[in-house]
Amino acid sequence: MTNILDPRIADRLKRNEAGLFAAVVQEKSTGDVLMMAWMDDEALARTLATRKATYFSRSRNSYWVKGETSGHTQYVHEVRLDCDGDTVLLVVDQTGAACHTGTHTCFDTDVLLAAE
Repeated sequence: MTNILDPRIADRLKRNEAGLFAAVVQEKSTGDVLMMAWMDDEALARTLATRKATYFSRSRNSYWVKGETSGHTQYVHEVRLDCDGDTVLLVVDQTGAACHTGTHTCFDTDVLLAAE
């Protein structure tokens, strides 16, 4: 499956040396930041075409759709590009755990500075 990213979007992206950019995922209903993953142009094009969150695994050197094996899916409502063009924000409906450890969010275990 090959999807072509709209050149108007592709031209605005700033990628790292591996051709990747950060994707931050936020839950629509709660506002919780759920996870961070990597995307390239193909992963973003697939996400925009299907509304299924698709990422690029650096360790496996392959694409993965969130929930494809776990059932913990992400339906994408919005995708936003940040002002620098090096990060996208996905606003999603999360089904099941977002983190590979089985927790709701990847940011709920190590609080380095708590609210006062």
